[in-house]
Amino acid sequence: MKKIFLPLTLLLGACSNSGTSSTAADPVSAAVQTADTVELAASEPADDAVDAASGATSVPNETLFNGTLAIPPQHRATVTLTMGGSVRSTTLLPGAYVKQGDVLATLENPEFITLQQTYLDSHAQYEYLRTEYLRQQTLSREEASSQKRYQQSRAEYLSMRSRMEAAAAQLALLGMDTTRLLSRGIAPLLEVKAPISGYVADVKMNIGRHFDVGEPLCEIVDKREMMLRLTAYEKDLPHLMIGDQVEFRVNGMDLQTFHGTVAMIGQQVNSENRSIDVYVRIAEQNPQFRPGMYATARIRRR
Repeated sequence: MKKIFLPLTLLLGACSNSGTSSTAADPVSAAVQTADTVELAASEPADDAVDAASGATSVPNETLFNGTLAIPPQHRATVTLTMGGSVRSTTLLPGAYVKQGDVLATLENPEFITLQQTYLDSHAQYEYLRTEYLRQQTLSREEASSQKRYQQSRAEYLSMRSRMEAAAAQLALLGMDTTRLLSRGIAPLLEVKAPISGYVADVKMNIGRHFDVGEPLCEIVDKREMMLRLTAYEKDLPHLMIGDQVEFRVNGMDLQTFHGTVAMIGQQVNSENRSIDVYVRIAEQNPQFRPGMYATARIRRR
């Protein structure tokens, strides 16, 4: 009898091919393994959902919004004139801090001198006519003067008083104190004064430039009570309420976290991007804040 010997490597290769063929030939086993893989992937926690409209990332009970720092209207002033004129002098620079009542510039205008003269003349005539009116009133009571003379005196007195008061009102709009005018006389230059305290921005003045009535000279912003203006969308309205707590970060401030409270929710939807403005009252004001700086905020839902 002949003995047959097979190499060991050939036997091992045959066993390996047999195992592979068994797996491929069993489609039921492969389907079970695929189903288990899908079920495992579905059971794992998903990443934060990203909103397609605003790009905001939402997690349970809170939403991420984008926005900018803003100045409330009552803390921003545009300096304009009720009487035109040419700039005679100014030392104002953008970013300078001014207090309410500080002189920002001086202007030249002959009409300003004429207005002061009108007030001084009216005031002098007013004092004379008032004395004459009181005298005629006394004589009329004692029947020592005619009623016609008394009425004429009264009419002249009231007419001059209204003329003086009109001139005083115009001077008040220009920031001119009539008491100072009476004591010091006519001022040759009109002083432009700061209506509020704050930082100067958008300066348009220079020596010799002429400004018409209503034309802006500069702006003054008071940063003591800045607010955060966020952009929300219609889908966010059910989750926004006045009083919600807000955490936000401002670009370029080393990831420092600030806090605030929702103070107002806009009542009108922007027709272009369907957005709504949400204003947040900031709890911690910072001297580095600037109007227009970008911020990212997280509002915790109730």
